[in-house]
Amino acid sequence: MIHLYGFNIAKILFPLITLPYLARVLSVDAYGVVSFVRSVMVYIQLTVDFGFMLSGTKEIVEAGKDKEKISEITSRILFARIILAFVSFAVLLVLSFVLPILARYKTFALLSFFPVFLSVFLFDFVFRGIEKMQVISTRFVIMKSIALVFTFVMIKDDSNLLWIPLLDTIGSFIAVILVAFQLKKNSVIPGLSTFKKAWESIESSFNYFISNLATTAFNAFNTVVIGIVLTTTEVAYWGICMQLVGGIQALYTPIIDGVYPDMVRTKDLRQIRRILYVLVPVISAGCIFTYFFAGKGLAIVGGEDYRAADFLLRWLIPVLFFGFPSMLFGWPTLGAIEKQRTVAATTIAASLLQVVSVFVLIIAGRFSLTTVAIVRGFVELFLLIIRFTLTLKNKKGFTIISGEKNA
Repeated sequence: MIHLYGFNIAKILFPLITLPYLARVLSVDAYGVVSFVRSVMVYIQLTVDFGFMLSGTKEIVEAGKDKEKISEITSRILFARIILAFVSFAVLLVLSFVLPILARYKTFALLSFFPVFLSVFLFDFVFRGIEKMQVISTRFVIMKSIALVFTFVMIKDDSNLLWIPLLDTIGSFIAVILVAFQLKKNSVIPGLSTFKKAWESIESSFNYFISNLATTAFNAFNTVVIGIVLTTTEVAYWGICMQLVGGIQALYTPIIDGVYPDMVRTKDLRQIRRILYVLVPVISAGCIFTYFFAGKGLAIVGGEDYRAADFLLRWLIPVLFFGFPSMLFGWPTLGAIEKQRTVAATTIAASLLQVVSVFVLIIAGRFSLTTVAIVRGFVELFLLIIRFTLTLKNKKGFTIISGEKNA
């Protein structure tokens, strides 16, 4: 558990250090390119992972201590991910001729694929399944630390842009070597598999992939569409604002992760209410602070060039306000009473609303940073409302509701 929390903290800290630095040393347009390409890579990474982090972990857990079975599962998923990686690269190659930003920065985009490809050989699902989280957290910290140090040393202006994916590749390659030693240490030996078995793994993991794909519509989707329809400067503004919003929302995660196991055990709905009573006023105060100091905060994080995006950060305040309760009524509440499919369905519904709304804005000629931010806040409110409504509808699933045990 300690290693899991350490891993989550590291995932929060490294982007909060790296991206603001890049925003300062790169021009606004170059930072927009970085934000756009990384958002495209989110989808590429999602395709390569294909939900195996969940389905693979489940299979490894079910295999118990059968090393031969674990090695067979690992081999099968490895081959499946390699197939998906080649398919993803082919798609990226086509997109690099079709999408304007990727076409202008083709080398940068293609180099950015290499860290994604190397992730195929990190086998996080194996170490989660055999409960060796320290391997994942250690390799992540080493990988990101190497990239972070060399980022400060090598990247000083736009002329160093190609070093960004190269440094990520170097860090990923070192991580792969470390993971290979750990696999051998734990007697997990990936071998050859067949296309048929690999395809079976892809089919069995499809539902997990769809659920993960729906989640990305809240963040990467907007950035990609902004990069296609608007300018790199506007991509940069969106990217820096969402970095701040994401950093704040990441603070919610330890609370959500912490309350979930207890809710599974007790199913005490009063606990959710107590958390809301304590944190909603705090979040409200933070939102008010963000409204008045949006420009100053952006200037501190990205430099004076980003102060002009203060209007956008203010329009994104509803995402901060509604985000926490919508997360709280998800896995910690509905998930605790065996409504996992319901939680996934609400995420997919909200994501579809996001996608449809964005395309309506484009067709209506109303697509702008402001309207996208408004839609993003509205979708977060929609997600909160449907999850809260479903919680009330399923009150009988909780042991304690409002002071007395539920009959």
